[in-house]
Order: sequence, then C-alpha cells, then structure tokens
Amino acid sequence: MTSPLLMGNQIIATRPAVVRCSDRRRELRADGPATVLAIGTANPPNCVRQEDYADYYFRITKSEHLTGLKDKLKRICHKSAIKKRYFHHTEELLLGHPAFIDRSMPSLDERQAIMATAVPELAAAAAADAIAEWGRPATEITHLVVTTYSGAHMPGVDWLVASLLGLRPTVRRTMLYMNGCSSGCAALRLAKDMAENNRGARVLVACAELTLMVFRAPHEAQVDTLITQSLFGDGAGAVVVGADPVSVEEPEFEMVSASQTMIPESKQVASGQLSEDGLRFHPSREIPSLVRENVEQCMVDALSRRSTSAAAGTTSSGRSIRVAALSWTASRRGSGWNRTSWQRAAGC
Repeated sequence: MTSPLLMGNQIIATRPAVVRCSDRRRELRADGPATVLAIGTANPPNCVRQEDYADYYFRITKSEHLTGLKDKLKRICHKSAIKKRYFHHTEELLLGHPAFIDRSMPSLDERQAIMATAVPELAAAAAADAIAEWGRPATEITHLVVTTYSGAHMPGVDWLVASLLGLRPTVRRTMLYMNGCSSGCAALRLAKDMAENNRGARVLVACAELTLMVFRAPHEAQVDTLITQSLFGDGAGAVVVGADPVSVEEPEFEMVSASQTMIPESKQVASGQLSEDGLRFHPSREIPSLVRENVEQCMVDALSRRSTSAAAGTTSSGRSIRVAALSWTASRRGSGWNRTSWQRAAGC
C-alpha cells in the first residue's frame, strides 16, 4: 500500500519499509539455545525394596507355587542393581481389585478409572516441584508438554495438570500417549524446539507413569512378564525449559542436541498392546544388543551437530567425537549393560 505525498505540482509516491519475512522470523526466535531451568520429581508413598520384591510379588498374586519363576525373578532383581522402587498400587488396592491379578478377567476399565486421577496428580506434583525450583509464577509458563503410557482420557492429562497447577488458560498444551521408554526424550525434543522458536517461551515438561497398567500375575508361558515386574516403578519427572535466561533464572543444563533414530528391523523388539486386562508389554532380549550396536553412531551424530558450530573445519574434530562416543559406550559396557548379562539374569 502506498501513500501519496503532495509537494507543489509534484506527486511523490512513498512506500513503507519492506520487512523481510526472514528478519521478522528472527525476531520471534530466541537468541540462544534451550536450557533446563529447573527439575522436579515425585513418587507415590508405597516403597518396596528390590531385594524383597520377588517374595512380595508372588505372595500378593498368590503364585508362590511357581517356585521356578520366583527364583528367576529373584535373579533378575539381583542383577538389576536397583535398590528400591515406588508404586501407586498397594497390597490393599490389589486385594480390592482381584481382576488386576487374574489374567482371565477384564480389568482395563478399573485400571483406567484409577489412572484418570492418579496420573495427573503425580505429574502435577513433579511439575510443582520444578516450578518451585524455577522461582517464577506458574502463570508465566507458556507451553506445556505432558507424556505418559498410563491410560488415555479426554480431557487429557495435560488439561488436568494445567488445571491443578493454575496455569493460564492460554497455555499451549501438547499431550503424548504411548511413547514407551522414549516418551521423556520425545517431550524434551519438543520442548527444545518450542523454547528456541518462540522468544520468551517457558516450557513445562511433565512425564508420569504408573505400572498398574502392566501389573498382573506371573505365567509360565509368558516369561517377559517377569521383566516388566522386575525393572519398572512409578514416578514422575518435570523440567522447565527456556532460552535466554533472565536474571532470576539459573540454567542447569544447555540442550545441545535433540534427535531421534529408528533402528531398522526393530519393530517387534519392544511392542505393546492395550487389551482387556491392561497393557501387555513384550520386551525382547535383543534390546541390549541392539542398543549396544547402534549407540555409538547415535552419539557420533549428536556430537557432530555440536561440532559444526564449535569445531567446524578442524581435522581432529571428527576423531575427537568418535573417541568421546567410544568412551561413553565403553563405560556403559563396563556397567554390565549388554545382552549377556540380561540373558544371564533372566536365565535364558
């Protein structure tokens, strides 16, 4: 649009300054990288020590006659290096819901009813812990990302968490369901993009899981049940993510890289299905070896992105990155994170 300017007998047309889209886009983005500004956690009160779990589990499921499976679970628990685990479900709750133990009885509706309140309350508790550490009002949160595999409802856990925390009505919510063990990483990846592409954004990320969805009695034909019963616990974690920290904020970590890689031919390695008796999760014994064989390249790729800006053009950067990745994978191997130890623990 032009506006004419009259000067004597002349007409001079003036044009407004042209603002390029790329310039405007830069103004909307943060100047620096996303950072973790605060961390919060929460656990249910019921705690079971790992050394006692096999006795506890086989007793409450009335399965003590399965001595072979009980011994196998004890070996897995011992090899896990886990000291204790927290659970929302108590012995009293399980006794009041016999369908949670009996595989032949439908129990999904009962499980969902418990998840509807327990999951958002646990996520909100971790989020409140993170906001308290952050030191700014909850109403200054601009984006909310929530993730869980524990149930699915409408309104979602994100809506309930926002209500419990008193976030402003205009908070931009994203809900992720059924992402399994990678759900926390997926949420952080989204948070990094949100923080870096929206100047002044403060993203609250909350992840909450309850193993009640996968709890059931052991069965000799389904040994993978022992894996889920030996490793997983209940809890929630939350972080506040933002770029360009202000004076009252104290960043704990800089989010350097966020990526995702699919391993070919791994579709059935970690599968799960919602069924009438809850969530059936089938972890494969191949998971540790697949991770071991692919993690080095994942680390190299992630560190290469960092080196593009920090060490571009240097002949040693690629070699240094590979050494760093090898050092990291070697430390994981040294801690027993491999196929052999998993198979030995499971007696396979």
